[in-house]
Order: sequence, then C-alpha cells, then structure tokens
Amino acid sequence: MILNYEIDTNIEIQKLTDLKVLKNIMENTNLKVNKSRLARELEVDRRTIDKYINGFEKSKSRKRVSILDDYYELIKTLLNDKIKVFEYKKVLWQYLFDNYGLKCSESSFRRYISLTPEFQEYFDQKKKSAVKAPSVMRYETNIGQQAQLNWKESMNFVIDTGEVITINIFVLILSYSRFRVYRLSLTKSQDILFNFLDESFQTFGGVPREILTDNMKTVMDAPRTEYSKGKVNNKFQQFADDYGFKVQPCIAGRPNTKAKVEAPMKILDELKAYSGDLNYEQLVIKLNEINNRENSRLHQSYDMIPLFGLQKEKDFLQPPPRDSIRNPYLIKTITAKVNSSSMISYKGNQYSVPPKYMNQTLKLQVYDNQIHIYFNTNLVTIHSLSIKKLNYLEEHYTQIARMTLPFDDDKIQKLAKENLKKIGERYK
Repeated sequence: MILNYEIDTNIEIQKLTDLKVLKNIMENTNLKVNKSRLARELEVDRRTIDKYINGFEKSKSRKRVSILDDYYELIKTLLNDKIKVFEYKKVLWQYLFDNYGLKCSESSFRRYISLTPEFQEYFDQKKKSAVKAPSVMRYETNIGQQAQLNWKESMNFVIDTGEVITINIFVLILSYSRFRVYRLSLTKSQDILFNFLDESFQTFGGVPREILTDNMKTVMDAPRTEYSKGKVNNKFQQFADDYGFKVQPCIAGRPNTKAKVEAPMKILDELKAYSGDLNYEQLVIKLNEINNRENSRLHQSYDMIPLFGLQKEKDFLQPPPRDSIRNPYLIKTITAKVNSSSMISYKGNQYSVPPKYMNQTLKLQVYDNQIHIYFNTNLVTIHSLSIKKLNYLEEHYTQIARMTLPFDDDKIQKLAKENLKKIGERYK
C-alpha cells in the first residue's frame, strides 16, 4: 500500500514499522493521518497504529521460549546414557513422543537439536562413523509381483537385568505396498526362516511371485556374483516350489538392489533406544508396535499407507499352499490349558501367564530356547525354558496377588517379590 501526501516525498507504508516516519512529519506539518484506514489496510487495531506512529519497536533481544526447553535436561541425560543408543534424531524424537508425551513435529525437533551445539555434536559423531551408501536407481515392481527379504543381524541388546543378548530381526516387505513383517529371533536357522516366511504369507493373505534376497546361507549354498548365478539351497528351493514363488538372489556386495527392504532396516535401530529398559518379552512387543506403526503411517517417499496398499495388493497375490504342504515347514505348535493358578504346563514344568487367561486354551511354540505362548494369533508372553518346576514372571504374579489380596498396590508388589523369592528357593 502506498499513501501519497502533498509534501516533499511519497511515503510508502507497507508494514507497521514504517509508521514511525509519520510522527516527525505530523509534528512539523498540518498532515492529518487517517488512522482507521491504516488499521484496515494493515489489518490491525487502531490503537496499534497509534503505538507504532509514536515509535514503538519490538525488542530484538527477546528470547523465544520453546516447549522443547522443558525437555533439555531429559535429552541431555538420554544422550549421555552409556547403554541407550540414538542413531538418528528421528529415533530420539520418536522415543520422547512415545514415552514422555512430547508434542511437537519431527521437523521442529530436528531444528531444536541442530541449534543446540552439545546435542548436535552427539549426532555429528554418529554421522562421521556412518558409511555412505552409493546411490541407487529407483525402480518399481508390479502389484503382487515381489517381496524383499533380509535380516538385521547380530544386534546386541541389553535387557533389563543387565544381560547382553544378541538378537536378529527378520524383515519381509512387499515391494508394491511396502507392507512389512518384522519378527525377532535369537538365531537365524532355516527352520525359523521357514516359519517366519509362512507367518508373513498368512499376514499378507497370499504369496508374491518372487522373493528378492541376499546370499544368506539359509537360502544360498553358493552366492550369486557378477560371473555366477549362484546355487540356491535345495531345501529352500523346495520350500519356494511348494509355496509357488521364484527365488531371486541379489549379486553379492550389492545390497542396494533390494533397497526397499534395506531402508526400513534403519527404523529397527529405534530398539537400541530401549537398551536396559525391556525384558525379552517386552522387546518382542516393542518390535510389534514399531511394525504396526510403520504399516499404518503415510510414507511420503511413495505416497502410500502400507496397510491400505496391502488391501489392494492382496488380490494379486497367489494363494498359500494347503495345510498338508505347509505343516512340515512350521515350528511345532502345541496347546495347553491355563490352570486356576494362571500357569500352563510344558514338559512337567509350569509357566505363568496373565490371570485373564485362566481356564483358556493357549498355543505354545518353542524355539530359541524360549516358550512363545499365544492366544489365537496374539502373543501372550514369553518364558525362557527352565528346569524349575514353577516359573512365574513378576508382573503375572503381581496381577494374581491383586485379585486375591485386599492390600494397596505398594504392599502387594512387596509381598509378590518376597513370595517369588521364596518360591524360587523352594523350587530350584
């Protein structure tokens, strides 16, 4: 907006700070200013026009307060933790969002970290140690055509007892919809691979026409190279034939060939942020939470929510084989009824479950020296195989105590710990 006045020059008023030039002119001339018009043009109150004409200026030294300032000490503590690892700023943001009620966008959080030198230094060190991946040509596959398979291997994790375990995470992702399945295991045996693949196909609602894989030993006897087609393991080839998919190994040393599965592997680094916090069962549950979250969120790079994409893609997948073909490849599942003490029996020893499953029949799978207990397809709990007659998890015993003892929660937890100690000594 330009206001023209009959004096020596034209006065251009485009913003509030331009108004201060009017005061001197008004004092030395008969100039009358239509403040109401100025207020309408600048979309402010008339009193604001008065204030700026009289020389008001906003303080340039005022420090802007960020809601993230309230998280400063917590972030500092987390980044100085000797057990937890935050590989990326996104991981730290997600951790605070999930566990501490952080309510800000990821972009605002990243900016805050970048503007706080001691926090930015933490991630600069991570960046220095990272190996830069070569660029890769983007390509897309037909709907229902392909899934990509990989393991995030040999990842050390500190459980809540302080023990360090080595975990492996199976990842299978449909190339079209990007719907993925994560499964956690302490080993990468072929039996577990077959079982996880079958579970994934059941989750997908069908089988893709090919699976792109690296040269893992449970799949390949000899790796594919630039000069050799490689050799697929006979047992895995039989599995592929029975399920109706083609095995498509990548050339050794070129992981970006299966970039659709390589990129989601980074998300799994989020688990490192929980080192020292979780037991094995809670770790499995956290992995499932990440899996569900990623399948339910919009992925900007390919503009799709995988869960919705799967609804479209499943119509193009091949049907799974009949049960008589599947069963030899599956980890044996047995059933057990929960008794009135909220325990199930396996090979003469008893293992606890939450009391809401009393008198229910549950399913058991045993692998990795762990008993995985399910209600239908939902994981109920996990126990390490034991030679002890009675094996309670503290949270299960505490829940049972709450149902039978008329005490407050603090007293119940104290009694539960004392009783569990006595039970442990009695049933060594």
